[in-house]
Amino acid sequence: MDYFPLLLSLWVSIIATFIIAVFGTLIAYVLARKRFLGRTMLDALTTLPMILPPTVTGYYLIILLGKNGIIGNYLYSITGWSIMFTWQAAVIAATIVSIPIMVKSAKAAIESVDVEYEKAAFTLGKSEIETFFLVTLPLAKKGLIAGLVLSFARALGEFGATIMVAGNIPGRTSTMPLAIYSAVQSGEDRLATMLVIILTVVSIAIIYITTRMSRSDIK
Repeated sequence: MDYFPLLLSLWVSIIATFIIAVFGTLIAYVLARKRFLGRTMLDALTTLPMILPPTVTGYYLIILLGKNGIIGNYLYSITGWSIMFTWQAAVIAATIVSIPIMVKSAKAAIESVDVEYEKAAFTLGKSEIETFFLVTLPLAKKGLIAGLVLSFARALGEFGATIMVAGNIPGRTSTMPLAIYSAVQSGEDRLATMLVIILTVVSIAIIYITTRMSRSDIK
């Protein structure tokens, strides 16, 4: 059995989760603690990939990243390289469709932190950045970890947007969901069943272990 799809899925999900951890937490903090013009629009845009069909999200990514896309055109003209149909495109797709989960979870967690603790840190001479890392994040840790776990699981199972921007190239961009789809399409029911079981077991194991770790950290 070829384990490349599983390894690629894990690799893509890990990188996507790292990106989500950074930008998702930052966006969540801004939405939870800042008041500015366009805040509602930012909230709506980060939620949109959760509502849109993944194929629609994938189409928007093509418009942005394709050779003739808004961003992809400049990238290709400068480097001669297109991100389309690469594992990096799979990372972008997984990140975009998963980040709303992190933002929603992290925003709720940050909003649950009493602002008086942050004000106390300010009076002690801590900057906003120091307060964020020393006070807000530790107190919101449970929600942040939950958001990361769910985002990782979502990235691991991403299909629609990935097939639009990364394709389903065996040995290059074929993640587990895409490999399962190919196996079903070609009538390889036994292979499809094996892949489904492996993906399910891996997903459950990761979520279980991470949840146990987060609970032990919080206690």
